[in-house]
Amino acid sequence: MDALSYKTVFANKATVNKEWLLVDAQGETLGRLASRVAYLLRGKNKVNFTPNVDCGDNVIIINAEKVKISGTKEEDKIYVRHTGYPGGQRFATPKELLEKNPTAIIEKAVKKMLPRTRLGRAVYGNLHVYAGASHPHEAQQPKKIDIKSVIK
Repeated sequence: MDALSYKTVFANKATVNKEWLLVDAQGETLGRLASRVAYLLRGKNKVNFTPNVDCGDNVIIINAEKVKISGTKEEDKIYVRHTGYPGGQRFATPKELLEKNPTAIIEKAVKKMLPRTRLGRAVYGNLHVYAGASHPHEAQQPKKIDIKSVIK
């Protein structure tokens, strides 16, 4: 046999088939939800996954304020940020963050599960998180998926 009977397919920007997916975060555990959404954003669920190409789908997450945080992490976990000024270190618990900005807790969890590169920042742009049950992406006709069926 002279030639291979198969070819390795590498995706590129022109050949990638991006879809819009709708995920309901109500009653989901934060870490499990974030890891599965990061998996979809990277495109690892696709046959032609290519590590150096943004081949993932656009993901819309609704009901962000109804996400569950297991154990005592709601009071014990601490998010740290810095204002940029001397003595400007600020601390917040997930409970405080959920009251102030419910979308931020999911965004932070997913962002930390993506690569810290240019590609990771580009992939993060495909994430859309909303606190309520409504979203402004009806024109894209998102396909509702069960997040528990993404990774076994």
